Amino acid sequence: MPQAQANGIQIEYETFGKATDPAILLIMGLGGQLLLWPEALCEALAQGGFYVIRYDNRDVGLSSKIDSAGKPDLTRAALRYMLRLPIKAGYGLEDMAADAVGLLDALQIRRAHIVGLSMGGMIGQILTARHAERVSSFTAIMTTSGNPWLPQPSFKLRMRLTRRPKHTSRESLVQHSMNTWKLIGSPGYPTDDATLRAMVERDQKRSLYPRGMARQTLAIMAAKSRLPLLKRIAAPTLVIHGEADPLVPVAAGRELGRLIPGARLEIIPGMGHDLPAPLLPRIGKLILDHVQAVEGSARANFQGKPQATPA
Repeated sequence: MPQAQANGIQIEYETFGKATDPAILLIMGLGGQLLLWPEALCEALAQGGFYVIRYDNRDVGLSSKIDSAGKPDLTRAALRYMLRLPIKAGYGLEDMAADAVGLLDALQIRRAHIVGLSMGGMIGQILTARHAERVSSFTAIMTTSGNPWLPQPSFKLRMRLTRRPKHTSRESLVQHSMNTWKLIGSPGYPTDDATLRAMVERDQKRSLYPRGMARQTLAIMAAKSRLPLLKRIAAPTLVIHGEADPLVPVAAGRELGRLIPGARLEIIPGMGHDLPAPLLPRIGKLILDHVQAVEGSARANFQGKPQATPA
């Protein structure tokens, strides 16, 4: 896969479709490599007439590792987070939004449809609000504004996400990751063990770098509420959220749908904090309908403008 120099780091990315088509930039969530955007979904979006880009965020996959940010103490940070005390991080979500803009620059893409999942949706909120001229539309999937008064995941789940397994053999790490996916996955669309194992082993073979995920976690914990940014989002917005999401409870999606001007909200029963195969056609259609409507409206507006008359 190619790499791009963006915002002072190297970003690994992959594309689907024709570069001359309107672009869709897919921003993955915490610790997720670009492979977690299912290839079937990427291909469906490309076949719908779009140039699809998926990439590894900083500190994950094959993109630059930010070793200068050090080794975070997540247990201490989690305690400060629960007490609503300030947290220092080596970099922030704003830096990751700048990475996304830098990737668009490197690919010479002036505007893109932004699709962000979980942490990627947090990054997408910042990008869409602060770089409006670069965003054609926004799709926020299973994400949150960071409002501290929203319902939170259970204490048990939060602690699991901030602790490493006691044993660090390859099999122990695989089992730990599989069990985490089972905790946060879709109860209405459970993924079988063989499929989960194949996904986890594929990702760990490509890149296994827990310290990067820890630093991304710290960036989320250190982030301020994005509530003030929501009213600045002018791009047409689609919010997709699982009704059974245990990690980012559905109240967060409902809040985004209510506070982002003109946003459309889609709540999916039985969906948790993953992209289960049975739901990919529905999620893909929601995204395609959204971005195609925006493109159709843009073309209609352009064609409706009076043309300059030659002197």
